[in-house]
Amino acid sequence: MDRVALRGLKARGHHGVFPREREEGQTFIVDLVLGLDTRPAAADDDLAKTVHYGIVAEEVVAVVQGEPVDLIETLAERIAQACLKHEGVQEVEVCVHKPDAPITVPFDDVTVTITRSRA
Repeated sequence: MDRVALRGLKARGHHGVFPREREEGQTFIVDLVLGLDTRPAAADDDLAKTVHYGIVAEEVVAVVQGEPVDLIETLAERIAQACLKHEGVQEVEVCVHKPDAPITVPFDDVTVTITRSRA
């Protein structure tokens, strides 16, 4: 399976279990790896035979900016399901970063990574 990756998609969302997170929001960063067969698109040089990663990026940002959830695990699942709606995408790996998580000790990042497929 071939891979199309989008790294560092940034969007502001209001996800989290604490009232402050819901009220003020914070930046989330999303990395995606889409699994699909790119041979038909390459053979015909045809965008319609692959995934339009610009559209995927817009949809992912809309999910992050959309309805708040408590857990980034839930957010990752919603993003994965949006990606799998694209014809040809057989598998997706989603990594959601929450670099401003409310943690009381020094840290660089918090991530949740999931892999989902049509099967």
